[in-house]
Amino acid sequence: MDSKHHIHSPNTMKQHKHSEPDHSKHNDQSSHKTMNQKKNDHVGHNHSEHLGHTVEDFKRRFWISLIVTIPILLLSPMIQHLLGLKETLRFNGDIYSLFALSSFVFFYGGYPFLKGLFDELKKKQPGMMTLIALAISVAYFYSTAVVFGVEGEVFFWELATLIDIMILGHWIEMKSIMGASKALEELAKLMPDEAHQIDDNGNVADIPVSQLKHKDKLLIKPGEKIPADGKIFEGKTSINESMLTGESKPVSKKEGDEVIGGSINGEGSIKIEVEKTGDETFLSQIVKLVQEAQESKSKTQNLANRAAFWLTIIAITAGALTMFVWLMFTAESFNFALSRTVTVMVIACPHALGLAVPLVVAVSTALSAKSGLLIRNRTAFEEARNIQAIIFDKTGTLTKGEFGVTETFSFDDSYDEKEILKYAATIESESEHPIAQEIVRSSEDKYELKEFNSIPGKGAEGKVNGKDAKVVSPGYLQENKIELQEKDKIEKLSAQGKTVVFVLIDNKLTGAIALADIIREESKEAIKQLKELGIKPMMLTGDNKQVAKWVADELGLDDYFAEVLPEKKAEKVKEVQNRGMIVAMTGDGVNDAPALAQADVGIAIGAGTDVAVETADIILVKSNPKDVVSLIKFAKATYRKMIQNLVWATGYNVIAIPLAAGVLYSAGIVLSPALGAVLMSVSTVIVAINAKLLRV
Repeated sequence: MDSKHHIHSPNTMKQHKHSEPDHSKHNDQSSHKTMNQKKNDHVGHNHSEHLGHTVEDFKRRFWISLIVTIPILLLSPMIQHLLGLKETLRFNGDIYSLFALSSFVFFYGGYPFLKGLFDELKKKQPGMMTLIALAISVAYFYSTAVVFGVEGEVFFWELATLIDIMILGHWIEMKSIMGASKALEELAKLMPDEAHQIDDNGNVADIPVSQLKHKDKLLIKPGEKIPADGKIFEGKTSINESMLTGESKPVSKKEGDEVIGGSINGEGSIKIEVEKTGDETFLSQIVKLVQEAQESKSKTQNLANRAAFWLTIIAITAGALTMFVWLMFTAESFNFALSRTVTVMVIACPHALGLAVPLVVAVSTALSAKSGLLIRNRTAFEEARNIQAIIFDKTGTLTKGEFGVTETFSFDDSYDEKEILKYAATIESESEHPIAQEIVRSSEDKYELKEFNSIPGKGAEGKVNGKDAKVVSPGYLQENKIELQEKDKIEKLSAQGKTVVFVLIDNKLTGAIALADIIREESKEAIKQLKELGIKPMMLTGDNKQVAKWVADELGLDDYFAEVLPEKKAEKVKEVQNRGMIVAMTGDGVNDAPALAQADVGIAIGAGTDVAVETADIILVKSNPKDVVSLIKFAKATYRKMIQNLVWATGYNVIAIPLAAGVLYSAGIVLSPALGAVLMSVSTVIVAINAKLLRV
């Protein structure tokens, strides 16, 4: 092997696990710059501060650099020697070709790291970028000097592979963190594009929602989204506001009642007068709250970045000390001292440190996805291991978010509970009201219905099985002075926040049906397991106190917050945080978005709205509360792997750096560049295998 061109294998460092800006919550639009500034404002290197730092840019730089690296490897004397092709691949001027190709990889592939060096030094926060840039710069300029006459060894193939792996590491890391710039777009999608405007003559015309003004009169048809905040001046209906307010059941609305833009109209046509547009609307306020909550999140600095900072200090100090000692206290030549210094600098920047966290991230991201856990924010996922309290949204999270039958009672021995439900389902089969539809779904079969008639605001009636049958509200019983049977039981159900309707057959009170938001079967087990982990489960809901207390008692929650308005949910999360606890928030609605952003870890139920999903750090695809437990256990296991890899990737330098510096030179032991290359490779393989063991 030609020692002059022997390549020292500082299989040096790999992907830096710098303080990755949270792309999962970064909005590229200038108007949304504030989105998640908190999570972007990390200590250390920030991708967003470097030109072209996008997933596509790293992908392009990686493939181009990798292609150019192939001839670099073939032209490198050490690789030629290992492959037995030294004589075959040598030609006049090959070293200059090697230099030219390596220069391209250094300046093109290494550009993000070179720029990162200046950015970090400008901020006086040297980190992984500084370490990478120093290693590749020392290797490149020293090797260049060797090409043009200085006695020594070139490091071109180590340089090229180092840059390739570093770029690959960034690419893997950035791909593992999904962008959350869609959050505001998803909020905007809740609003319809057009509105049915009513002019002074009563004519209806469709106009863009953006053109709406105060006092405009609009027609809202059944099933349509309401295009603006306003007040009903004609008609009555029930409106589904669950995705906005957290109220689990549709809310009855009549003349004079206010409606929220983005909510969904039920069975009736209504006319409204617009009261708020643009930034004044409820939905716009939610957007603002999401931004503010994201901005206020506390800063985190990941372990690899801290390790890189200290390794940078150690590398620079060790390199300078090595040069100083060999020149001042030995008779060795300058070239020997320089060679020792370069070896120290390159060894101090191992590929393994760059791979330590990204490989675990890549493996954990893939494994979690298969288990129904989508990790969007790595930092928050790592924080999940420290969760001390979890606040669950009620509707759609602990409960199904579906209004369903929970109990059926018979007050007449002639009819059993199944028969009562069958009569009710037959009557309600002609109604469009959400409660009516749930009763219909709860019965396996129905009778033939004749002479159906709606009782406005009170229920419905008709001929069923030859009998006059009615399904009515408590108000109907009061108006008609019908005595309520088993009053204590009915009052208890009402106190739990359940809706109770009554079945009359031939004008006789025959039965009752209770409906409520159905608690998920998995919720109770999830709460039990969380308590076993020492975590306090809590609940946050827009529902009334009776409903909240019933759910909390059923599940055994440590605490609950009821009747919480959307703009107050983030405050409740902050209140629990102020108790000194690390808090996770789990929700699925638009109204949960600010709270998800405020929490240390935001967890979205995947079946929820897109905006909740886009605002969260982690998504539970299966909408199963038990997955929260799996998430925490998985976060603990992942963190252990990261620590193990970081300890190895940095710890072996305790031996490698002194040997590279030549501390045992007098004993005839010197860590040559070739042996250094082997050590770097072994270290990288160990880190990779350990990351894969996460599957076990």
